[in-house]
Amino acid sequence: MEDKQYIDYVHTHAQKSSHITTLIWAFAVGGLICCVGQAFSDIFSAVLPNWEESKIAALVSMTMIFLGSFLTAIGVYDKIGVHAGGGSIVPITGFANSVVSPAMEFNKEGIVLGMMAKMFVVAGPIIVAGTVSSVLTGLIYWIVGLF
Repeated sequence: MEDKQYIDYVHTHAQKSSHITTLIWAFAVGGLICCVGQAFSDIFSAVLPNWEESKIAALVSMTMIFLGSFLTAIGVYDKIGVHAGGGSIVPITGFANSVVSPAMEFNKEGIVLGMMAKMFVVAGPIIVAGTVSSVLTGLIYWIVGLF
């Protein structure tokens, strides 16, 4: 098949997508996830008034990670992701989903060589990139501070 024939074939058989609809869903779901996180922050601040803001933030992060993991485990988060696209993978719940999904998929291969080995297949490069960039940024600030 030549390039033009292939392009014509793709145009006639490919499912049409509406970029505007996709963007609206991503924005709405990503915003809703962030609103849920803010609601937890407000609730925890009201229930635990003597706690520092950093501790409340850590508690909200743990709660959102738990919810993302739990919704992935029961198969709901993937259904949300079908409609939300990038809106479901950007917040902290998406990171939890990217760790839990491979762990569930490879669980049948055993705990060590399956679940534990494959758990960070998706999220691992992100963790490494974040760690390396934070170390490099710290070194730059340290070197600049010497002068």
